[in-house]
Amino acid sequence: MKALVTGGAGFIGSNLVDRLLAEGHAVDVVDDLSTGSLANLAEARSHAGGANRLSFHRLDIRSDRVVDLIARRRPDVVFHLAAQADVRVSVDRPVFDAEVNVIGTLQVLEGARRAGTRKVVFASSGGTLYGEVDPDDLPVQESHPQRPVSPYGVAKKTAGDYLYSYRELHELEFTALALANVYGPRQDPHGEAGVVAIFAGRLLAGEPCTIFGEGEQTRDFVYVDDVVDAFVRAAERGGGLLMNIGTGMEASVNRLYRTMAAAAGVPGHPRYAPPRPGELQRSCLDPGRAAMQLGWKPWTTLDEGTAGVLNWFRARPT
Repeated sequence: MKALVTGGAGFIGSNLVDRLLAEGHAVDVVDDLSTGSLANLAEARSHAGGANRLSFHRLDIRSDRVVDLIARRRPDVVFHLAAQADVRVSVDRPVFDAEVNVIGTLQVLEGARRAGTRKVVFASSGGTLYGEVDPDDLPVQESHPQRPVSPYGVAKKTAGDYLYSYRELHELEFTALALANVYGPRQDPHGEAGVVAIFAGRLLAGEPCTIFGEGEQTRDFVYVDDVVDAFVRAAERGGGLLMNIGTGMEASVNRLYRTMAAAAGVPGHPRYAPPRPGELQRSCLDPGRAAMQLGWKPWTTLDEGTAGVLNWFRARPT
C-alpha cells in the first residue's frame, strides 16, 4: 500500500508512520512542523530502508501545493491527521481554526480525488464532536446528536460532512475515527490536550502539577498504540462510518494524577486552579461500533500506559 499521512511528524501521526513502515508500506509524510517535529520521525527515517519507502514534504495543508502533491504521489490511502488541535486556540481564533481544519481538509480531499485515492481515514474528535453529553448517555455512542460547542468541534463536524459529500459525489471512500483523549510517547508536554504528558514532564522534573477545577472531571484516556491500530484497520474496513476510538471507561483527572504520582515515586499533592471556561465535565466514548466494524478494541490499561509514558520521558535526552 502507498500511504500518505498528513500531520505525520506529530504525536499520533509519527507513531502511525512507524507502524505503516513496519508493515512494509511506502509512506509520504506531509507536515508543516508547526507542532510536529522531525525528531518524531528519527526512528522511521533510520529504519525506512529504501529511499522510496519514506518521503517527507514540508507543506501547510491549506496550500494549493498539497493538492498537487497528493495528485502526483497517488496514494492508495490518505490518513488525514493534520489539524489545529487546541480547543482554546479555536475559541480565540475561530477563523484560523476553520482555515486549517475545514479548508485544509478540503485541500486534502481535492488532492485525494485527483489522485484516484481509494480511501481517506480521518482523525475526528470524540471529546468535542458530541458536545456536553448527559451523564445518562455515557459512554456516548455515534448515534448521539453532534452538538459541538467549541469552534474546533464544529470544524471536525463540518469536515465529516465534507467526507460524506465526497463519498457521494466522487466515490472517495472514508472512515472517520472519533478519538478519545489519546496519550503516549512523543506527546508534547507543553500542549493543551496532553495532560498525561504534562503531568509526566512535571512529576519527573520535581515540579508541582496543576489541576483545573476540582479534578473530578473525567476523560476517556486511550493509548496511542491502540489508536494507531485502529487507523491501520480502518484502511480496509468501516467504509462510510464514524467510529469512536476510546476505552469506554471514565477516569478522573484526580485519579490520573494519583496513578502517575505513585508510579513516579513523587509524594505530595497537586495544586488546584479555577476551572477553564468551556471545559467538558465528563467525556467517555462507547467503542462498540469499532469492535464490530474494525475488529478493534483497546488493550492498554491506564496504569500500563502511563508507566510507559513515564519511562519514555525518563529515557529522553535532557
